[in-house]
Amino acid sequence: MTEDQRQRLRSLLAANGDGDSSAVAEICALAVAELAVSGVWVTLIAQTGTLATQQRLVRATDAIATRLEGLQFTVGEGPGLEAVVSGTAILAPDLTATASRWPAFTSGAQAAGAAAVFAFPLSLGTIRLGSLDCYRTTAGQLSSRQIAAALVLAEMTFEAVLSETAGRAHNDLGWITDIHAEVHQASGMVKYDLGITMEAALLRIRGYAYANDIPVAVVAQRIVNRELFLEEE
Repeated sequence: MTEDQRQRLRSLLAANGDGDSSAVAEICALAVAELAVSGVWVTLIAQTGTLATQQRLVRATDAIATRLEGLQFTVGEGPGLEAVVSGTAILAPDLTATASRWPAFTSGAQAAGAAAVFAFPLSLGTIRLGSLDCYRTTAGQLSSRQIAAALVLAEMTFEAVLSETAGRAHNDLGWITDIHAEVHQASGMVKYDLGITMEAALLRIRGYAYANDIPVAVVAQRIVNRELFLEEE
């Protein structure tokens, strides 16, 4: 079935492509239709252990998908990061059952309007670039055929990303417009101020954002503008 799915989806992508959109954008649009989901986003993730030290949005089909990507970055947990760490598909057909698994992400995702989330790693062997994530506004499982299609779409996304990053190291995310660039800048400033590692600085920023219910990008902006100084613990 997988090979049939691969050939069918590649044919659909070739037939539906308009030549103006990026391959990743076209794959996301195809994923919405094939998987019967409300929205899709693709994120590249560079990690140290289970911590995403860089996270960059490549494409999102709608505002809720963009918000869910930002939420995962803020709280440091969620299906996409788990998919990258584990190298396996993460299926959460009902977010009411994931409160203990991703407590911060679950509450935020539900508030954003998501009822189910699914994540598929962009991987080949030990190389893991990120994830293809989906959400639904109503709870419900993916069928076995939809899961097979999602795995093929993740494979196609991996190839599309590699084609756009030819000549770069697999963990070089600099070619993507970084919507979290100010967060990384702020992490560097907190690192210098407190004499801690970049990873610890990022955790401090995320923790402050979550504790005060402020978007991590807003916290970062305040740090960069020297309107906020995080204190030593």
